[in-house]
Amino acid sequence: MITSGKGGVGKTTLTATLGRIFASMGERTVALDADLGLNNLDVLVGADMRVVYDIVDVAEGKCRMNQALIRDMDEPGFYILPGAHSRDRSALNAQSMKEIVQRLARSFEIVLVDCPAGIDGGFRRAVEPCDEAVLVTTPHISSVRDAETVLRILRAGGIDRVYTVVNRVRGDLVVSGEMLSRSDVERLLGTEVYGMIPEDDGMNLLSNSFDYGMGAGVSACGALARGILSGTPEVFDLTKKYRGLFGGIKRRMKRRL
Repeated sequence: MITSGKGGVGKTTLTATLGRIFASMGERTVALDADLGLNNLDVLVGADMRVVYDIVDVAEGKCRMNQALIRDMDEPGFYILPGAHSRDRSALNAQSMKEIVQRLARSFEIVLVDCPAGIDGGFRRAVEPCDEAVLVTTPHISSVRDAETVLRILRAGGIDRVYTVVNRVRGDLVVSGEMLSRSDVERLLGTEVYGMIPEDDGMNLLSNSFDYGMGAGVSACGALARGILSGTPEVFDLTKKYRGLFGGIKRRMKRRL
């Protein structure tokens, strides 16, 4: 599951990016949009015009699973199961969600569940079938505190494998001490950080195309994906280019821009 304590941390973008990267690594991957209120995974990957059936249709038996799945145009090993576009979502409860994920797991190596933010019923419904979690936060105290609550709930629910990711990081501000660093977040959460993802324009342009050379954001996500598969963090260094004499110049230029 890809989850967060609060909305707006880039969870769905990370879901799409990880899905494509896992698929490019030879792992047949599907992402399921479990955010029934603000579902937009299909929009993000540019598949919204190809949606015929959604996850509720599958739960109600109105279509076969393969009729609802949409293959990504950029990475053929990556599929999505769209969120609810129909009005009645009552058919999708914790049990039906679990059954859908189990069915997907028979055909895919990796099933990513894009969860709604927070810890309400949508979160509980999405957490039921999952055995691992990617917990997304940003380098701000309020976001980290919310992530701490989610982390506690995940562990209480038996999910011990939690890969914490800090998104929208500015390396220049980390070096100057104006933004939380990896070690700061690890100290506050009491858990290892598996990914530091930069505030990067390339990450915001994924709805149209996916270019593996588009910037540090995709490189950082690639390191995160490898770390998740291996179980050992491989964190992309966002601060390297801002250290030293020339790094100081880059930091000052960044501020002016």
